[in-house]
Amino acid sequence: MKLKTRKRLYEELEDLKSKTMKMGSLVAAAVEEAVESLVRRNVRLAKKVIKEDDKIDNLELEIENKCMHIIALQQPVAKDLRLIGSCFKIITDLERVGDRAVDIASLTIEFAGRPLVKPLVDIPRMAELAVGMLRDSMRAFKEEDSLLAQGLGERDDEVDRLAHQVTRELFSYLIEDPKKISDAVRLILVASFLERIADHATNIGERVIYVEKGKRVKIN
Repeated sequence: MKLKTRKRLYEELEDLKSKTMKMGSLVAAAVEEAVESLVRRNVRLAKKVIKEDDKIDNLELEIENKCMHIIALQQPVAKDLRLIGSCFKIITDLERVGDRAVDIASLTIEFAGRPLVKPLVDIPRMAELAVGMLRDSMRAFKEEDSLLAQGLGERDDEVDRLAHQVTRELFSYLIEDPKKISDAVRLILVASFLERIADHATNIGERVIYVEKGKRVKIN
C-alpha cells in the first residue's frame, strides 16, 4: 500500500511540474511577443498578448488547486513538500511576468502611429537576456539544477546595467526636447518591466535551490 501511495505521489508531482513548465513557456512566449510587438509597432500582436493572458491566469489557478489537492490527499513531506510550496511561489512569479508582458503590449498600442524617441537597441537586448534567464530558471526547475539557478545572478546584473543605461539615455533626450517626455517615460517603463522580469527569474532560481538544498539563498 505504501509503495502504491508513493507511486501516486510521484505521478502527481510530475504532472505538477509539467503544468508549471507549461506556464513558464507561455509566459516566456508572451514576453517575447510583447517586445516584438513594440519593436515592429505591431498592434495586432500586442492585442494577442493581452487577450491570451487569460490562459496564463487560468493555468495559474489550475496549478494552485493541484498543489492544494496533493497536500490534502498525499500528505507530502521533506523535499516533496518543498517542491509543492515552491510551485506556489513560482507560479506567482510567472503570473507577474505575464502581467509585465501585458503592460509592454499595452504600451505598444499607446505608441501606435507615432515615431519612437530613439531606436530600440538596448531594450531588445534586455528582453533577450530576461527571457533567456526565465527559460533557464524553468529548465533548472525541471532538471533540479542548482548550479544553473545560481548562475542567474550575474545575468541579472547585466540586465540591471542595461536598464540604467536606457534610463540615462532617455533622460538626455528629455533635456534636449521636453516634448518627448511622454514617450520617453513609456520606454523607461518598458526597461523597468524587463528588469523586473529578470528579478522574477532569479526568484524562481532561488526556489530551485531551496527545493534541492533545503535552504534559502539570495542569488541577485
